[in-house]
Amino acid sequence: MKIEVLSSGSKGNCYKVSDGETALLIECGITINEIKKKLSFDFSDIEGCLVTHEHIDHAKAVKDLMKLGIDCYMTAGTAEALNISGHNVKIFRGHWEDPRMNCTQQVNYTTKRVGNYFIKPFQVVHDAYEPCGFLIDSVKSGETLLFITDTMYSKYQFKVIDYIMLEVNYVKEVINDNRLHPGLRKRIKENHMSLETALTFLKSCDLSRTKEIYIMHLSDNNSDEKFIKEEIQKATGKPVYIC
Repeated sequence: MKIEVLSSGSKGNCYKVSDGETALLIECGITINEIKKKLSFDFSDIEGCLVTHEHIDHAKAVKDLMKLGIDCYMTAGTAEALNISGHNVKIFRGHWEDPRMNCTQQVNYTTKRVGNYFIKPFQVVHDAYEPCGFLIDSVKSGETLLFITDTMYSKYQFKVIDYIMLEVNYVKEVINDNRLHPGLRKRIKENHMSLETALTFLKSCDLSRTKEIYIMHLSDNNSDEKFIKEEIQKATGKPVYIC
């Protein structure tokens, strides 16, 4: 798979993933004009756009993409929060694993075929209506991509992953030393992943087949790019790229 970072961070997130034949956009949190320029005005290989949740830095251009005829894939909660509907909105349906559990605990989503890809959503922990991450399998390349952003932690462990795109928003020591409003610091810690949590998560996964790790959504003020890259490379022994 080829991964292109069109934009990453609180100002807007948008990524392109291609297997050499067809491509997906993941997130559309920048303007449609920015997306057009980043793609050299060529949408011919784009099979669809995956949207993790409704926050503007992840979904800003969703209505404009739909106007261009691009199918946008998301959970029902995200579509409701964005107030969108129509034939270009493709919903991942979920059902409770156990009727005693609510949606913040355990939902199993159906897998969708999008071009050359099988897309499996999974729950994440964030202050959005029904946010999710994605496990993406390419039929053509036989490779798997794991995409996790905007979550306090991962509820799941993963095996046989070729590429990982993972949020590392802040470093605990940095955010604790910064002069932040206590409410803002609390919100960040309860909705975004720290370096320390990311390291624990990566160590819990089977990385034997992993080729590359992409680190996304770094905070401008609460992270340390060089330190994050070094720590993750040291812990995993894999090539690490900061988006």
